[in-house]
Amino acid sequence: MELLSVNVGRATAVDYTNAPGGLTGIDKRPVGGPVRIAAPGPDGASGVAGDAVCDLRFHGGADRAAYAFAREDLDSWERELGRALVPGSFGENLTTSGLDVNGALIGERWRIGEELVLEVTGGRIPCRTFAGFVEEPGWVRRFNASAAGPGALLRVIVPGEVRAGDPVEIVHRPAHQVTVASLHHAATADRSRLPETLAAAEWMESGLLQLARTYTEKYGE
Repeated sequence: MELLSVNVGRATAVDYTNAPGGLTGIDKRPVGGPVRIAAPGPDGASGVAGDAVCDLRFHGGADRAAYAFAREDLDSWERELGRALVPGSFGENLTTSGLDVNGALIGERWRIGEELVLEVTGGRIPCRTFAGFVEEPGWVRRFNASAAGPGALLRVIVPGEVRAGDPVEIVHRPAHQVTVASLHHAATADRSRLPETLAAAEWMESGLLQLARTYTEKYGE
């Protein structure tokens, strides 16, 4: 398992986002050399040095400090879309190889390189900006329904510098069965499963946790 690339984006004005100022950093490109990843500061932006986060309502912050997507899943989308997808094509900060990103447990920890330790907090919920960037019809529905999976949102446990080619090691798995894929399915396709995801409440990204708790309070287990 390894890190294929580290990708960062600049704030760019576009007409397909409802983010404040009409800006987005979704167009992420691979960068050479080491990149430091640390918990975001009080402004709640990206945890990846040099990476722009423009809509702090839905991106960035401690629970979404970085976003990982598997090269294998980009390959699957390449076949479906009929076009090349380079690392960063889905707005991910980290493009991995050999790592089961969507099968990762919520709260699972990865060491990348010598220092960095990240913790899985959830999966990406696609938005209008993502749909506009990809320019594919029905994108939100297609992405949510795809077997390729949503990719993983990550929290920084130990900061550090990483670069393309660094090894990835799974160093901890919590004692539950809630994966990135199962949480995403519950949040987007079958909300009756949301109460089950509360087994991972201790580690879950705050927006998804609120959704699961609200549903459970309203409808019961």
